[in-house]
Amino acid sequence: MGLSSLGIFHTIIGVAAIIAAIADFIKYGKINLNKSSGKIYFYGTIVTSLTSLGISKHGGFNPGHVFSIFIIILVLAAYFLNSKRKNSKRARYFENFWLSFSFFLSLVPTVNETFTRIPLSHPLAKDIKDPIISNTLLVLLVLFVAGSIYQFKKQKLINEKQDFNS
Repeated sequence: MGLSSLGIFHTIIGVAAIIAAIADFIKYGKINLNKSSGKIYFYGTIVTSLTSLGISKHGGFNPGHVFSIFIIILVLAAYFLNSKRKNSKRARYFENFWLSFSFFLSLVPTVNETFTRIPLSHPLAKDIKDPIISNTLLVLLVLFVAGSIYQFKKQKLINEKQDFNS
C-alpha cells in the first residue's frame, strides 16, 4: 500500500471522522457539533485536512490540498455558527449544509485513494479516470443533494416549531 507514518495517522483519524459523521447522519440526520460524535468529526476532519497538506503522491501542491483547505474553512465556519450564533435559526441551515458539504468533499479523495489502493493485490480502479470512481462519486453527489434537501426541510420544521412555541 505504501503509506508513510503520516499517511497511516491521517487515514486512521480520517476513518474515525467519517464513522462519527455517518453515526450522526443516522442518529440526528445531520452532523451535530453539540454531541461527542460531531466533535469527533470536527476535530478529526481538521486533523485529517491538516495532515493531508503534508502528503502528496504526485509531488507538490495539488487539487487534494485545495480540497483540504476548503474543508477546513467549511468546518471552521460551521463551528463558528454553532458556537457564536446559537439562537439564529438561519445559521442552522448554513451550519448543516457546510458540515454536510465538508463531508461530501472529504469523500472525493477518500474514494479515489481507497479504490486505487484496495484490495492490495488488484485495486478496484487503475486511476482517477476509472468509471467505478466517477460512478461512485455520482452516487455520493446524489446522496449529498438528497440529504441536503432533507436537512433543509427538517430544519424548517424545527424552526417553525420554535416559532410556534415562542
